[in-house]
Order: sequence, then structure tokens, then C-alpha cells
Amino acid sequence: MEFYNDIGGDPLKPSLFELVAQEQLRDLLQPALKYVLSVFAQQYPRYLLRIVNKHEEFYALLMFFVEKHYLKTYGASFAENFYGLKRRRKPLIETERAKAAVGGVPEEEQLGPRELQRSLLFLVGIPYLRAKAKDYYEELGGGIDPEMMEDVADVRRIQALTDQSVMGRFRRAYKRAYPWLNAGLELWLFIANVSYLFDKSSYYRPWLSWIGVDLRRLGADDLRRMGSTASSSVKQQAAGFKALLRSLAFSSPQFLLDSLKVILPTTIFFFKFLEWWYSPSSPARSLSTSPAGPAIPPPRLLHPHPKGLPVDPTKYGQCPICLGPINNATALPSGYVFCFRCAHDHVEKHGRCPITLLPARTWQMRKILL
Repeated sequence: MEFYNDIGGDPLKPSLFELVAQEQLRDLLQPALKYVLSVFAQQYPRYLLRIVNKHEEFYALLMFFVEKHYLKTYGASFAENFYGLKRRRKPLIETERAKAAVGGVPEEEQLGPRELQRSLLFLVGIPYLRAKAKDYYEELGGGIDPEMMEDVADVRRIQALTDQSVMGRFRRAYKRAYPWLNAGLELWLFIANVSYLFDKSSYYRPWLSWIGVDLRRLGADDLRRMGSTASSSVKQQAAGFKALLRSLAFSSPQFLLDSLKVILPTTIFFFKFLEWWYSPSSPARSLSTSPAGPAIPPPRLLHPHPKGLPVDPTKYGQCPICLGPINNATALPSGYVFCFRCAHDHVEKHGRCPITLLPARTWQMRKILL
């Protein structure tokens, strides 16, 4: 990496590898946070289930405050600041002072309200819209093998796509156009990366030109200024007990946001570790695999209680409570499978399995893959 850092005559210009690395870090934040919320939602579904179901909106709102804090405080997004980068208002004429390795950001090159708002739009707003567009495409059956579309929900999806109304024609046009539009966008970004790599462009992302900023490495003055800010805050806290309480009241939110530099990367590491640990090639598979021998037969299914809900064994994949296709399959200790919402509402209200009438608790529910 050091070899690539020394390419060219501008020591503060980041390499493409640094820029790609910070984008990969930003892309890993959302799945890592969603995984953590999903784990806790199984224990506290009443409080976290709605957040998990609206994860895109929750994540966009959270990142709005995080990115706004980092842009105002450090002049960079969270991922950019983590990799020692900053945003600079692009000058009309590049001066030697701006290129100097020890020269910080002049006042006229610091981010203004317009650059801040446009940066938030492309850091939070556009990724949110892209995620919702992809979800809608998958909701219409995009990228799914037609042979797998056999249940009732998929039949409804097919009916929606064959509808002759205005919305039906819009859905079909959207499903056809989305892959091409997404591929065109990725090709545009790839061309911008190649242009930046060979010094044909000052921006590795095309919209940075419209925002009016470019990315730079942190210089010696930037690091010195951060150190002086931290030391001044320590002196203020030592002024007295009242001043300490006042500083804690105002600095607690800022301290929480600054601590994300450690919390979020640690969460990502934990998420990637679990992903590797439970992968088919993980040593955990070989350690947990029992030696060759006779297969243990599955336990016998408990018989339904005469006063419980009737079960039709011929209707595989049907929830015994709502009589619809099982959505988000969840098993109770009795072994019967229901929709998660149906099972959770019934167990929370009655405290027992609706078929066998055996006692059950919400923490005993287990999500399964059909």
C-alpha cells in the first residue's frame, strides 16, 4: 500500500485502494447491524421486531445523524474518517499550499452548508433509495427462478405482473428496466474508478464533482488540530465539578458518536467471524460433525390435543393458525411450525401450543428454514 501511496506528485491524494476500502467498510455496516438486531429481536420481539422489519428506514435515520456529525466535526463521512480521509471543497485553482503534506484545509476550502447537504444526500439518501429499489425488484420476482415460484404468495406475484392496469404495466416495465439501469450505473462507476486510477479525473465518484468536493488524506496539521481539540476538552473537564457535569451533558452524544469508530468495526468483525464460522468450509463444521455411524432418527411428532387446532398433514407449508402459506417459519417446542407472527401472538396470549396445548414461551420459539 505504501508503494501506491507514493505514486504521483500529490502526497495528499488518496489511492483508489483506500477509497474502495472505505466504501467496503460502509457497505458492511448495514448487514452487520441488521444481524445484531435480528439476534436480539428473537429475544425481545415486542420491542425490536418492528425495527427489523423497517431496517432500511431505521438504518438511514441512524446514519443520517452519524454522517452529519462526522461531516460537521471532521469534514468526512464515518468510513472516510476511519481511513484517515477528509472532504475538501474543491478549489478553482489548485495551489501548492493545498497540495502540501503539512498544510491543513484552508478556511475557504472547508465544507459549507451546501456541500454538507449534498454530501448527506449521496451518503444516506441515494443508498436508501437504491436499497428500496432492489427490494421492490425482488418483491416482483426479479432474479428468482420461475420454477421456484409455486406457493400462493408467488402466484399472487405472477397475477400482479400479468395485470393489465396502469400499475401492472408499470411493474412489468420496472422489472425489465431495473437490471439494465443497475448495470449501467455500475458500469458508470467502474469507468470513473479507472479514470481516477490513471489520473484522468480528480473524482473517483462522478457526483463528487456536482457536490463540489474531493477527497484528501489527513495532513500533519489536521492530526495536530485533532490532538489540540482533545487536550482542550480534557482541560475544561478539570476546571471544576460543575464544569465537568456540564461538559458531560453536552459531550455525551458526541462521545457516543465518536465511539462508533471502535464499536462499528468491532461489530463488523464479529459479523464476519460468525459468517466464516458457520460457513460450509469452516472448521466448526468438521468439529461438530459426528463420526460415521448409524443416523439418529428424528423424534416422533406429538399427537394433537382433541381440543387443539386440527392439522391436515397433506397440506405441507400451511400455517395451522392463519391457514395461509407459512411466512417466516417458526417452530414451537412441540415440533409444529407456524408463521412467526401467528405463533408469537398465540403463545404470548395463551402461553401454550395451539395444537398440542403444551406449555410454551416466546423465548422457546425457534426460526427454521423450510
